[in-house]
Amino acid sequence: MSGTGTVLRELRGAQKSSKGVSLYSRYVNRPAGRLLAAGAYRAGLSPNQVTLTSALFTYVSIAAVALVEPSWSLGVLVYAGLAVGFAFDSADGQLARLTGRGGPDGEWLDHVVDCAKLVLVHSAVLISFYRFGGPAAEGWLLLPLGFLFAAVLTFCAGLLREQLGKAAAGAAPVAAGPAPPVSRVRAVGLLPADYGVFCLVFLLSGAPGAFRAGYAVLAAVHALFLVAFLAKWFRELRALRAG
Repeated sequence: MSGTGTVLRELRGAQKSSKGVSLYSRYVNRPAGRLLAAGAYRAGLSPNQVTLTSALFTYVSIAAVALVEPSWSLGVLVYAGLAVGFAFDSADGQLARLTGRGGPDGEWLDHVVDCAKLVLVHSAVLISFYRFGGPAAEGWLLLPLGFLFAAVLTFCAGLLREQLGKAAAGAAPVAAGPAPPVSRVRAVGLLPADYGVFCLVFLLSGAPGAFRAGYAVLAAVHALFLVAFLAKWFRELRALRAG
């Protein structure tokens, strides 16, 4: 079996394009996922096992949001669990490209875990508001539902855009290779929509008012991104039809 250094070098050459990726994913999550993928490779884990590891960290952290009274210590633990789960979410694809063991089953499992994550995390925030927020938080109960709607619709519409675009263009899978140059301004602009940045809001769990304010700001930003993405994806698919 190859050494860790060799595996890391091979993983660097098996990265997806950085186009449409925020700075957090490019410089934090993907490198962390690369280290985890190397460790998983050395341990003989399959990409699907890495996906399930991601789900374990993520879902346990989400359950804690719903079941445990908010505090500073809880916020740190929840953020750490979600961040590690997100890094494993990057590691499974990297491991699949490295080993050639990816397939439709793995891609399906990854999307199922991701979709469930988006539904559950905002549902957990709603439950936390209801259980621990007191009368002052009653007016906030609709906010997680709105955030859930924006997050899930963005995820599903983006996935459909990718699949329908490939079908319309007759595109074949693109071989992994060096990432093309990307716009740094775009990468910065996408930060508020990055799941890894969203996870940071749980660090405010010890101050319920600050948490609700930060969560509301992110919800508003995601709603704006949803409108922009839907318009962009519709134009792109219409252009494919016209072409």
